[in-house]
Amino acid sequence: MNKFEQLGLNESLLKAILDLGFENPSEVQEKAIPLLLEKDTDMVALAQTGTGKTAAFGFPLIQKIDADNRNTQALVLSPTRELCLQITNELKNYSKYEKGINVVAVYGGASITEQARDIKRGAQIIVATPGRMQDMINRGLVNIKNIDYCILDEADEMLNMGFYEDIVSILSDTPDQKSTWLFSATMPQEVARIAKQFMSDPVEITVGAKNSGSATVSHEFYLVNARDRYEALKRLADANPDIFSVVFCRTKRDTQAVAEKLIEDGYSAAALHGDLSQAQRDGVMKSFRGRQIQMLVATDVAARGIDVDNITHVVNYQLPDEIETYNHRSGRTGRAGKLGTSIVIVTKSELRKISSIERIIKQKFEEKSIPSGIEICEIQLLHLANKIKDTEVDHEIDNYLPAINNVLEGLSKEELIKKMVSVEFNRFIAYYKKNRDISSQAGERRERSDSEPREFNNNGAVRYFVNIGSRDNFDWMTLKDYLKETLDLGRDDVFKVDVKEGFSFFNTDPEHTEKVMEVLNNVQLEGRRINVEISKNDGGGRRDHNGRSGGGRSSGPRREGSGGGSFGPRREGSGGGGFRSDRNAAPREGGFRSDRNSSAPKREGGFRSSTPRTEGSSDRAPRRSESFGDSPRPRRPRRD
Repeated sequence: MNKFEQLGLNESLLKAILDLGFENPSEVQEKAIPLLLEKDTDMVALAQTGTGKTAAFGFPLIQKIDADNRNTQALVLSPTRELCLQITNELKNYSKYEKGINVVAVYGGASITEQARDIKRGAQIIVATPGRMQDMINRGLVNIKNIDYCILDEADEMLNMGFYEDIVSILSDTPDQKSTWLFSATMPQEVARIAKQFMSDPVEITVGAKNSGSATVSHEFYLVNARDRYEALKRLADANPDIFSVVFCRTKRDTQAVAEKLIEDGYSAAALHGDLSQAQRDGVMKSFRGRQIQMLVATDVAARGIDVDNITHVVNYQLPDEIETYNHRSGRTGRAGKLGTSIVIVTKSELRKISSIERIIKQKFEEKSIPSGIEICEIQLLHLANKIKDTEVDHEIDNYLPAINNVLEGLSKEELIKKMVSVEFNRFIAYYKKNRDISSQAGERRERSDSEPREFNNNGAVRYFVNIGSRDNFDWMTLKDYLKETLDLGRDDVFKVDVKEGFSFFNTDPEHTEKVMEVLNNVQLEGRRINVEISKNDGGGRRDHNGRSGGGRSSGPRREGSGGGSFGPRREGSGGGGFRSDRNAAPREGGFRSDRNSSAPKREGGFRSSTPRTEGSSDRAPRRSESFGDSPRPRRPRRD
């Protein structure tokens, strides 16, 4: 007997379930479906990504819909286009034997006129992204004032993406007497606020501990130098020949760059990010689902719609800014009871984040070393041998065997095996013979960082003086971004940034010194040349990972709402406690004060722009927190 029959679902739904091959309900389905069918109630369901939340609300929703009534009865909000389309398709599959039920997807990047036309024809269920839905409400193209059900799917991710105002506005346009079902992997403060404001005595169900990770996913981290991050990714791919993975990067630019490098190096890879057209995204996902792509390099936003079976690994090429986002990432693997692995490539300055994630997901990471070249060659050799052994022979080759035997005549069995294996194996051995072992170097650096993080340790680091500061609208964060983008360095290659009024200090590792001196001394800022010198100042006392002083005065410009006076611009809306800049600090000889209204130069060409984000800029990106602390998160711009 199918266990779904025990949940109270009607025959048409059970028939669809049978067609879909579902046998046993997941825990969230088992808990949610009977409750939602039994009565009209508000519900908060906390369950990890990949646990079957769509079916948990989809089956009872379809059973409650009046197919004879063509008016809109239910609204499902989801964070991204991909997830919106995925939910729509699943609801259509669930309702295939329910005559008259129409589900319409509403999302950005497609014709709003056609979507409005589809709704006007009769759509009992609308599945929408918040941005497009708000747009349609503003234009009077949709009426949700009389709906009976409102579902917030992946609520934490929608709020994390900056949709809070849209969601509040949309929910305010719905009737009070409706059932609201909120499904989320985590329960941050914003989600709790929505539940309190728009739900009445909701039933709460939790699968696993709140915010915890899936038990079917193991977590590993690999410590590397920042400059070896890409090499580490390649080695991990080579050490897992059957890898079928999603590789996560923070930005669209990094996503595109990593995917292009992988393709150039012969890997079956592709990028998935917001700059792709809908047709391009659909093409990439079709190739990934068909396994023509083994490594899908994606941003967190674009990956929200990925629901692909049997993903073996999630690779965090860069850690996300928020712990909750890591949970969503790792939920891409280990689905439907299968085992998966979440890999983090981490630099020593990020080790504290591993501990923070462990506390939240209530699981331990296993620290591993990047495989050596010899280990990878051995893995590849055995993989090739097994591949040859397991290959099914197509007997159409029989016609060609006489000619092949003539070519291979005189070779012994042992010689033939060696030559066959060497066809593939020689490529790996040739590559890794000439490449250094990156795991041992990371280990040496780890010894130093175990006792003291890199930002607190000046051993071997080079400190620089540069004649730009808070008067140029820089604070420690924007200057760090400007330096790493101008120098084309990794996020962790520039550290211990101290910003004064007319000048600043920063550190890099010694291998970057020549590049720093050559590039920065040839950059102009509003018509004057930037001057950078190696400083004799070791940076003074201990600082936190962002370069701010641990006590006393600091060089960062004061942020709105912080105590004390400051030099430099006040940034409205900035969270966090700023510090007073050193009023007594005098510019070094040879330095000079910059014009307050000057802005950093923009570099021509490429993906990079070295323009710092200044107050009032129309294209200013959201400031990211580099820590996983409890400080308030800045609101992110709406992305649809």
